[in-house]
Amino acid sequence: MSSAGAARRLDEAARRLAPGYFALVMASGIVSIGLDQHGRHLLSVLSLLVCEVSYAVLLALSGWRVLVHRDAVRADLADPNRGFGFFTFIAGSNVLGVRVAMDGHHAVALVLLVVAGLAWLVLGYVIPWTAVMARHPHPVLGAADGTWFTWVVAAQSIAVSAATLEPELPDLRHALAAAAVFSWSVGVFLYAAVGVLVSVRLLVYDLRATDLTPPYWIAMGATAISVLAGARIVDMRPSPMVEATRGLIAGVAVLLWAFGTWLIPVLVAAGWWRHRVHRVPLVYESSLWAIVFPLGMYAVAGTYLGRVDALPLVGVVGAAGIWLALAA
Repeated sequence: MSSAGAARRLDEAARRLAPGYFALVMASGIVSIGLDQHGRHLLSVLSLLVCEVSYAVLLALSGWRVLVHRDAVRADLADPNRGFGFFTFIAGSNVLGVRVAMDGHHAVALVLLVVAGLAWLVLGYVIPWTAVMARHPHPVLGAADGTWFTWVVAAQSIAVSAATLEPELPDLRHALAAAAVFSWSVGVFLYAAVGVLVSVRLLVYDLRATDLTPPYWIAMGATAISVLAGARIVDMRPSPMVEATRGLIAGVAVLLWAFGTWLIPVLVAAGWWRHRVHRVPLVYESSLWAIVFPLGMYAVAGTYLGRVDALPLVGVVGAAGIWLALAA
């Protein structure tokens, strides 16, 4: 293939890049974290390499897309089925940041947190407005699906990253604690709001097998990352914001873990109904990474919650879950 042909293919790949492709970063990053938790350092490093390389490649392609294909970016921002995928950049940045912080690279993790936090502050208002509030030819409620829960995951990823860095950066301890509690609280309310919207969509509109796409797993992943964020906050040293909410957050984290666990058989059954009963072909698509991340996050959250709240059964489930996530 000529260099001109390769350049055209690369440019077309950037133009058509799915906003939610950073789910690959989220998936490989959380699997790396879970493996490191259980002492599987070689496998963890290999997963981290996948995470870092995919982050760099996707960042370059996304930057090119913003510079050269602004029309495609604007179209995605106004599309309720694709717009929420931009939140995967925020979550992916923070998952990578948490993983490198485990190796002592706290400055890198802080930079990623700041970048992700600024993106969250902007996109958290822009995307709901452009994708949901703007005029559309069809009722936007009919487009509510699992990708909308990425809004929740982005908020909770801020909380996880801030809580992870809090004990390592004493000069910023109170600011990080406040950021963790604030974003966790916002994420919990967003989960309730998105959950209502997606539930109403499933009840009001006809449900086809092709509608049950892999991102519906993010509904469980959003509970799992909320559990992890809550457990990390509970485990932080005393600060005014933490002390005011510690008991509430600890209780809500356990409730969210239970609800997320209850969702897993529902999601498995939905996949069976989609692919076995209705014969929807199972082929590779970028949204499949939206299954791996929830599985990995459920395992990591269970392991951490089991340790912090002295819940051994939860910890055992988490320890087994990371191998399922790695297999996926």
